[in-house]
Amino acid sequence: MYAVIFIAEWNTRDAQYEAMAAKLRAIAVEKYGCLDFVSITDGEREITISYWSDLRQIQRWKEDPLHRKAQHLGRTQWYSSYRVEIVQIRRRYEMPSSTSQS
Repeated sequence: MYAVIFIAEWNTRDAQYEAMAAKLRAIAVEKYGCLDFVSITDGEREITISYWSDLRQIQRWKEDPLHRKAQHLGRTQWYSSYRVEIVQIRRRYEMPSSTSQS
């Protein structure tokens, strides 16, 4: 399993960004097999982590035409800086959420 970690500093965040982000998340999962997509904003910083089965899926996602348009808008409009890290997950631990029964 692999994770793509995207860390960006905001230049501007607008309705166009929000709409694009929602479309791209859906496409990542539905078309390219993304296993999970988690994003959080803290002040002027956004951190997004997406999880993938293999590197080929990540490459196809990167080359998607809508994603390429978003990359361009990110560089020219939305972000003052960003970095992308692709890491292989060697080990994973989990504590499932508990559900209470009445």
